[in-house]
Amino acid sequence: MIKIKTREEIELMRESALIVSKTLGEVAKAIKPGVTTLQLDKIAEEYIRDQGAVPGFLGLYDFPNTLCMSPNSQVVHGIPNNDPLVEGDIISIDCGALKNGFYGDHAYTFAVGEIDVETEKLLKITKESLYVGIREFKLNNRVGDVGYAIQQYCEAHGYGVVRELVGHGLGKKMHEDPEMPNYGRRGRGKKFVEGMVVAIEPMINMGTQRIKQHRDGWTITTLDGKPSAHFEHDVALVDGKPELLSTFAYIYEALGIKSNEEEEFRKEALVL
Repeated sequence: MIKIKTREEIELMRESALIVSKTLGEVAKAIKPGVTTLQLDKIAEEYIRDQGAVPGFLGLYDFPNTLCMSPNSQVVHGIPNNDPLVEGDIISIDCGALKNGFYGDHAYTFAVGEIDVETEKLLKITKESLYVGIREFKLNNRVGDVGYAIQQYCEAHGYGVVRELVGHGLGKKMHEDPEMPNYGRRGRGKKFVEGMVVAIEPMINMGTQRIKQHRDGWTITTLDGKPSAHFEHDVALVDGKPELLSTFAYIYEALGIKSNEEEEFRKEALVL
């Protein structure tokens, strides 16, 4: 059952989402060759707790850490470890936070130093597809409209769209209805109504769409060993239109990136 949020609840969710956004900004400052994902995980946990929030993933379904850290061919749900990142890696970092009874859930795929042109394009197209999908999250559209838009955009560039892993509703639980696949047919699935909040998160592979799960019960990798990218925003349906609750602005500030990509999804300019 879809749980509709009031304006007051959406503002509480914005606070949780922005804690995650700021956490990813703090982590972004530390990403470089030689750093381990466990070191980044520690930065994230300490920052979230300093904000009066609780790490949303730690202990959720028995996950052992604060961040899902998924380098290169890992799609999602990678467990932080002591392996150092190396020049040319990419790493998807997915983070959650719980505050005031509501979750934020937000992801970004980072380049570690300089990456090759093909992988850079994968990241660019995957992030663009996120906004392509968000534009379809509007009053009276349906789940299939978002999935169709993301699928068509990514497959037109020759990429594989993961089927087994999907976005989701968000609220007092990390995963609520509806499921938000990154593929689909227009006009199919549950209808979007005012007050819905969802996490839209394309998971896109350079090669095959097929994936495999590892024996740790968490790590998911591409079947062909090629890179995978993952970007995620929290979005509320407000006045019939998509409104971002999360932001990449703190990441961009840390990395020195200029972007206006989020402006169309905000009623007011974001103040960092």
